[in-house]
Amino acid sequence: MSYPLTTIAAMARLYVEGWSPEYGHPTEPDAGLAPDEEKVDESVEVAGPWEPLPGADDAVPVVAFVDGVRRVDARLTIDDPEGPVPGICGSFAVGSVLWDRTLPRADVRDVVVDRVAVFTHGKGADIPPAGPQLVYRTEAVPDTDPASLVRHFHDGMRRAEAALAEELARGGFFVVADGPINDLSAVPKVGFIKSHRAPYLSETRMPVIGRLRAGERTPLFTIGQYRRYSWYLRLADLPGGHSWTGVVRCEASAAHPLEEAQRLADRTAAILPAVASETHIDPRAPQNLVPIGALERELRRRLGDPGFVYRQLRSAVMREEATI
Repeated sequence: MSYPLTTIAAMARLYVEGWSPEYGHPTEPDAGLAPDEEKVDESVEVAGPWEPLPGADDAVPVVAFVDGVRRVDARLTIDDPEGPVPGICGSFAVGSVLWDRTLPRADVRDVVVDRVAVFTHGKGADIPPAGPQLVYRTEAVPDTDPASLVRHFHDGMRRAEAALAEELARGGFFVVADGPINDLSAVPKVGFIKSHRAPYLSETRMPVIGRLRAGERTPLFTIGQYRRYSWYLRLADLPGGHSWTGVVRCEASAAHPLEEAQRLADRTAAILPAVASETHIDPRAPQNLVPIGALERELRRRLGDPGFVYRQLRSAVMREEATI
């Protein structure tokens, strides 16, 4: 079956995204997300016309980047008399990179690896140890939808990321946490969002994003009944890119005074372009920052080889069955 084709305006241009296709689309909206004008205040910093604002480097000495990676190690099924119960075995790791701008150098630290088996229907089964570092704790979700398993697993990783980011921020570091912020306390921490899942700004403000140059940001706006400040910034001016190429969105808690939120926004716009990745190094360049990309690689190494982990899990479960 064919459908009518809506032609694109003559002034519009077509681009091939620099991101590798397996990472999705950097401007792909999530289903069900739409602008909520009642919960977005665009006048919190600038009440009149918007223009790009330059960043300002306030010479913060150390920046801590926080991120996590996750992996489903195996799919599980409990052969219950009332019907099969789906489950997963998964591993995640969280950690940080400290970028000492006075040396300069960057070090991976605070790495934590967690392994969990999750089952639906509120049920569970103990997973026999698959090795000295392959011990899975068991959790259950009341939902019967198998998709809830990955959501539950992902939420556990996000909580671990948030806890580490909060610990580092309270320890005096300026923290850039990969992804939206969860904890909304007034600590020196920003969330770094690489892809654009919801259109937050009105039609009159949106074109300002396309006019940003590297090192510039939009004025601040607030999201969610003043719970978060947010702003867009451009990491790099890439030849051949479209108007949103290299643009990211950042967040900070609205518990900060406005002046502190402005300082954090100016700082990110000034210093993050220095660690933007390049296309020959990272398939999500420039949005996947160099320290975060390095941290992700180290965290995946800490998870272990996926083929080895899967074989160890199968062997452990088969040995357990043989002894029952």
